[in-house]
Amino acid sequence: MIKDPPVLTIRRKFERPDPAHLAALAGIPTGFVVDTMGGRGGLDYRIKPFVPLGKPMIGVAVTCDCGPADNLALFGALDVSGEGDVLVAATDGFTSTAVTGDLLLGMARNRGVVGFVTDGLIRDLVGIHAVGLPTFAAGLTPNSPARSGPGTVGLPVVVGGVRIESGDILIGDADGVVVIPRLRAAEVIERLEGVKAAEASLDAKVKAGLKIPDFVKAVLESERTVEVD
Repeated sequence: MIKDPPVLTIRRKFERPDPAHLAALAGIPTGFVVDTMGGRGGLDYRIKPFVPLGKPMIGVAVTCDCGPADNLALFGALDVSGEGDVLVAATDGFTSTAVTGDLLLGMARNRGVVGFVTDGLIRDLVGIHAVGLPTFAAGLTPNSPARSGPGTVGLPVVVGGVRIESGDILIGDADGVVVIPRLRAAEVIERLEGVKAAEASLDAKVKAGLKIPDFVKAVLESERTVEVD
């Protein structure tokens, strides 16, 4: 006979990033971060902000796997969370009910949580705006979830096609959310200066009237380009 699974499996202890890494990445646009990681790291395009952002969200992931139509695990993650954390709720992309609304997100804000990310849906948008917590989701519905489980907290999840572990760094802005694996944070920071310099250089040229960049001209004028009638 197969035993019923526990309603919650919780891992509270996980490695957190160096606070200096978080400080170095604060305010960095998601596009810059992606460019340091070979053009990848962003969650599925449907996961977008539902609260206006004055600056990019940055925080430490606390993961939970809620499964479809349930959010007991999200309450478990709330209990694990603290200052500077971002709650991450995996729902397998379920779109028939919301995974949370304004009340749970208000509790999260009260605990010092700095953001919420899900591949599912949310509800109570007016209330969520009032809470003011940066909230990234795949959409809206008034339908509500159950709180029965089973679910996990603190274990790896996949959200928006990207693996996220508790302790990873999340950055979110108007373009979406990017995951920086904790062990790659130093590498990303090291590469950022080159990305910033390249962006600033090209931006200045565009403002000065640039119509097509030199690297594209070089391809167009080389044997790698063939023109046909």
